[in-house]
Amino acid sequence: MNPPVNHTARLGLIDVAPVFAAHGVRSRRWTVRPGLALAGLFVLFLLIAALQPAWLVSGDPLQASAREAFRAPDSVYWLGTDENGRDILTRLVYAVRPSLVLGLSATAIGLLVGTVFGLAAGLGPRWLDGAVMRTVDVLLAFPDLLLALVIITFFGQGQLNLILAVGIASVPRYARLVRAQTLGVRSAGYVEAATTLGLSRAAVIVRHILPNAIKPVLILATIGIGGNIVNGAALSFLGFGAPPPAPEWGGMLAMGRNYLANAGWLVAWPALAITLTVVSISAIGRELLRRSEGKRP
Repeated sequence: MNPPVNHTARLGLIDVAPVFAAHGVRSRRWTVRPGLALAGLFVLFLLIAALQPAWLVSGDPLQASAREAFRAPDSVYWLGTDENGRDILTRLVYAVRPSLVLGLSATAIGLLVGTVFGLAAGLGPRWLDGAVMRTVDVLLAFPDLLLALVIITFFGQGQLNLILAVGIASVPRYARLVRAQTLGVRSAGYVEAATTLGLSRAAVIVRHILPNAIKPVLILATIGIGGNIVNGAALSFLGFGAPPPAPEWGGMLAMGRNYLANAGWLVAWPALAITLTVVSISAIGRELLRRSEGKRP
């Protein structure tokens, strides 16, 4: 029987795995899947569009022209024009900033407030834990979008109120996650050791409990950014976002639905933008979660 062929040697390459093994070092292969690479590139494109949209498009998202209305995609207007003759590509690019700001800000609000309630429930007396968790259970019975819709009904229309509504609607989810992590961390050996050494309760919470309880929740919050973007677009579609003619994906969908039969591209492009954004951000968040758990890609 012929011995196995060492393809590494045949190609003139050096196989370093035996060297690492001999020194007690495990070799790690860093592989990037094509789908994850595409998601990263798309998120990079979104960041550029949010920070410097003029680098990608040169037009004005509010410039209208009646003669150019309902122009199908061509070599001049790559994605076509809307009912007022505005370039859809330009409006899509300028709509990235409010969408990302909404997703990041709403997630930050939900995470911050949820962390406070989660720590209070996990470290406080039993009656406080019961009161917080029963309130959280009631709020979790409602979908985030419905809860945000109820909240924004009281606050009124506008981008800032939209961010507040979506952020507050995500508080119960983060409060439950932080509370669960806190219950697991507060009985860890290093927390008991810090208490034995004479550290104050506040110091133990800030130095040991909070960092270890919030770390996995931060990674899960990355996935939640995409969900908040969808909820924000849905509320904008219902008319609770920034008023027209501000470029906004949800608002573009709402206007385009009136001309769906004759100008389907008015709905197709903003819907595709929302889908790609949510899928890309979620893919990166799930990869971060996988690597934090030590799972191989």
